[in-house]
Amino acid sequence: MNTIKRILAVIDPTKDDQHGLARSIDLAKKSGASITAFMTVYDFSYEMTTMLSGEEREAMRKAVLNDRELWLKDLVSPYQNVNIDTQVVWHNRPYEAIINTVIEQKFDLVIKGTHQHSTLKAVIFTPTDWHLVRKCPSPVLFVKQMAWPANGNILAAVNAVSENEQHLALNKRIIKDAQFLAELANAQLNLVNAYPATPINIAIEIPEFNPGIYNESVKKHHHQSTNALADEFNLPPEQCFIEEGLPEDVIPDVAKRLNSELVVIGTVGRTGLSAALVGNTAEHVIDSLDCDVLALKPDGYISPLAKD
Repeated sequence: MNTIKRILAVIDPTKDDQHGLARSIDLAKKSGASITAFMTVYDFSYEMTTMLSGEEREAMRKAVLNDRELWLKDLVSPYQNVNIDTQVVWHNRPYEAIINTVIEQKFDLVIKGTHQHSTLKAVIFTPTDWHLVRKCPSPVLFVKQMAWPANGNILAAVNAVSENEQHLALNKRIIKDAQFLAELANAQLNLVNAYPATPINIAIEIPEFNPGIYNESVKKHHHQSTNALADEFNLPPEQCFIEEGLPEDVIPDVAKRLNSELVVIGTVGRTGLSAALVGNTAEHVIDSLDCDVLALKPDGYISPLAKD
């Protein structure tokens, strides 16, 4: 993402404050991008009107769409100095409508306001945010309430010691996109890399195992790998944070200490039962952060919603 030309701003009609739209307008002013304010609408009573004719049901659907379109146009009307249009889609699965629109109309960036989800809801239902993290081919910027201050901090989360080629390529994509946004927002870019603690069970089961030496070895490996990665992008060591712990703990902690306005993370888009039950690291991080999050897919990622 070395440029942003088209932004899809997802509108939530149930919210008074449209943080996603506000962030979209701010980025559009800085990048020259155009914005499509996008909203899905669906009236469940439409399914209950079996006694009506097909023409009457279609007229009802069009009336609902027209009403929402007028509301959306009124919402964006104050922003005359930005290239912004509107689109309302009738769909009972918002994430599908968003992803299909991204694929068909080739948007560079999706921006959506978000909020925290309870653990119970995450297990039983997969929220729209998480569907987008897993399946949207374009970068998705999840916006919370915090503003982007001048001369702030952007944090790029990497896994510098991965031997997986896809992960290594994703690391570079994360840093490149984070650099682009840092320049756009006049912010400083920092890297964060979490490394695991010494497994307690190994220390107990193997008497000759020295956890101190092991931990130092792991720490050194992560420091060297992260600093080498940072050096490729001319980032000094003092802008690298390599800390022990789980990513979902380390990343929010570093972001809070730096008062970061944005964290950039990568996700390989895992789906299925394991993702539904345990969730992805990216999802845990999103729910733990008090700042914006940009979720990226690897280059060449194909959404499961993409048509053959």
